[in-house]
Amino acid sequence: MGWIIATLIASAAQTARNAAQRQLTAQVGTMGATAVRFVFGAPFALVFLAVLAMRVELPHPDAAALAWVAGGALTQIAATALMLQAISSRGFGVVTALMKTEPVTLAILGAVLLAEPLGPARMGAIAIATFGVVLMSGADFGQGGWRPVALGIAAGLFFGLSAIGFRGGILALPHGDFLTRAAVMLAVSLTLQAAVMLAWLALADRPALRGIMRHGRASVGAGFLGAFASLFWFLGFALTSAANVRTLALVEVLMAQAVSGRLLRQRTSPRQMAGMALIVTGVGALIALGAG
Repeated sequence: MGWIIATLIASAAQTARNAAQRQLTAQVGTMGATAVRFVFGAPFALVFLAVLAMRVELPHPDAAALAWVAGGALTQIAATALMLQAISSRGFGVVTALMKTEPVTLAILGAVLLAEPLGPARMGAIAIATFGVVLMSGADFGQGGWRPVALGIAAGLFFGLSAIGFRGGILALPHGDFLTRAAVMLAVSLTLQAAVMLAWLALADRPALRGIMRHGRASVGAGFLGAFASLFWFLGFALTSAANVRTLALVEVLMAQAVSGRLLRQRTSPRQMAGMALIVTGVGALIALGAG
């Protein structure tokens, strides 16, 4: 199915982008590294949209579509900043796993907002995934280890809210196939995010703004990876529910662990491996229940 392929490509590209942003965090700070994916990603999205406009008629977003995508864009900025703060104090693979509580968040939001059933089996899957998060985090209560845990889980929550916003914006467009809808909403989202981040940096963090320009090559690379990953996320959202896309995206945990061990030289304990297995089991059960 198309959404499966799109999600797998997006997960791989996002893992590479997160690693690139992590390296930039030490050089330009959290907000600077957060801005990179939007400021340097927006031009790529706009170029792709311009090429697409030569072939098809683009839909014009109405107020409802813009409201949905604005909500998604702003919560994604918050989620990215939280993610980078967590990564700076915790292992790359560990924080990525913590953020993957997002499918559980989406399942709960679906029950609350969309009246989707949340029976004992689904509750059991959520409990398994949640326990896996606790193991994966390796938090030390006596040494303030909960801060990066809380940041990682909060990032997952905000990424979940952003997914709902993007999916809502795509569905609110008046016409267009899945590629056209995804490209339009991606361009609108990244343009808005780039404007917000540039304004913030110009007013509150000019050293970070100068830093991302000074590290132009790394910033452009991270921006391209961000735009590339986001395009395939949006394609997935155009083809199926956000919960389906983000649940399958759990494969990013395994990808990130490979990056963590091989590229960043961070070790993973048996406890964390057990937690990762429980997260996979819990979210896998949610997929099975959703397909049933």
